[in-house]
Amino acid sequence: MKYVMGIDLGTSGVKAILVDENGKVCGETSKPYRLIQDKSGYCEQNPDDWVEQTIAAMKELIARQPVHRRQVEGISFSGQMHGLVLLDESCQVLRPAILWNDTRTTAQCTRITKMLGERLRTITKNHALEGFTLPKLLWVKEHEPDIDQQIDMFLLPKDYVRFRLTGAVHIDYSDAAGTLLLDIGGQMWSEEICQTFDIPLHICPPLVSSETEVGTLLPQVAREVGMRRGVKVFAGGADNACGAIGAGILSPGHTLCSIGTSGVILSYEEDHDRELHGNVHLFHHAKKDAFYTMGVTLSAGYSLDWIKSLLAPDESFKELVEEVADVAPGANGLLFTPYLVGERTPYADSIIRGSLIGLDSRHERRHVVRAVLEGITFSLNESIVLFRQAGKRIDSIVSIGGGARSQTWLQMQADIFQAEVIQLENEQGPALGAAMLAAVGCGWFQSLETCADQFIHQATVYKPNQQHVDIYDHLFRLYQRIYTRTRDIHVELEHYRSS
Repeated sequence: MKYVMGIDLGTSGVKAILVDENGKVCGETSKPYRLIQDKSGYCEQNPDDWVEQTIAAMKELIARQPVHRRQVEGISFSGQMHGLVLLDESCQVLRPAILWNDTRTTAQCTRITKMLGERLRTITKNHALEGFTLPKLLWVKEHEPDIDQQIDMFLLPKDYVRFRLTGAVHIDYSDAAGTLLLDIGGQMWSEEICQTFDIPLHICPPLVSSETEVGTLLPQVAREVGMRRGVKVFAGGADNACGAIGAGILSPGHTLCSIGTSGVILSYEEDHDRELHGNVHLFHHAKKDAFYTMGVTLSAGYSLDWIKSLLAPDESFKELVEEVADVAPGANGLLFTPYLVGERTPYADSIIRGSLIGLDSRHERRHVVRAVLEGITFSLNESIVLFRQAGKRIDSIVSIGGGARSQTWLQMQADIFQAEVIQLENEQGPALGAAMLAAVGCGWFQSLETCADQFIHQATVYKPNQQHVDIYDHLFRLYQRIYTRTRDIHVELEHYRSS
């Protein structure tokens, strides 16, 4: 039997899975790493932590399955998007990586928009938002000029890890599309954007397709993790693009709901010319010559993690979520907005913060948790509304991530989204998409579609409950009013937040 390994470099940790040629997941493991949050709005990580924990995960996975060590043919990667890793001419890291959920770059986004106007949207298909890579580069240029003068290359998180494992430097199109430096239509780095902001074009890494073989494991890495020399390594893709592959979102009419630290509604596109509204993004897919539109909730699973840390630090997520099953829709008159670190879609707003509306003395923990789950799902529904307003038909949605591990939450998604929600038989998220890229790269399958037929199977379909649909339709309209009615308050409260 032959095997491939999929590695997903997430925000809170790295996950590695071993998959055989039948699509069976034969082993999985994960390793955590820490966030650095020294100031309000700042979110960084040490890139060497990623490398150390990725190697530890690979080593543990092989140690558990020593019989497979000689049969692993390929490895590919998925990774958190947008994060800025800066290297000097000796390929040494210059500073901690600035992550996708870091919101310090509002001034830089304003400057980008002012200087490029509609040209930015024309070239990159996206607006300037704090999460993207270009504003981070400009922040370093303005605030850390000594670092800026030493920059010889920037990489995104998974690409830095892959570089450390192979010695080869590349970036794939799906991750490059999230930098705000890529000419989406031309599939090349934009000289116009680089020249506008005095960014040397040579610091942009070489572009490749996600299924491209970019090298093999370095001999010392292969020895350390217990693999044979010569294992093929493939470029991989952005986490959302790989999550889409792992969920079978490979043709028009397919839509994905992915709930991790952030939450994503993603829909397949055949070209890059769709008209977009309301801070919806358009990026390259990890499938060659394909694209996807995407709306983002910045604090999806993060909101649930936050409420768990406050109310149930010693209980499992499963226990916490299961207790809301007997709470009726509406959480006994409680609404939650998940704007813990600002928001992305439909409001590109780094200042807005979360709210619990309707609290009274009769509310119990289970009501608060239910309101948090509903608020996350309402926020994701705002992206679905934008897609439908743009003419997309969304009748069914594949759900992956934390939101796919609870029957109560899956039914809630079906009721709020007003669509059938599909749970997969063995959902492994972006790690499976990475493994599928390796499987196709190794020649096991002629295409990702044929690979998906072998690897991906539906388990359960959740249909909307019309009684709940009617309740949630009204509650969603109330939810939508909270942003405009609290925004000014949050602006004034900003002055009282600790730095």
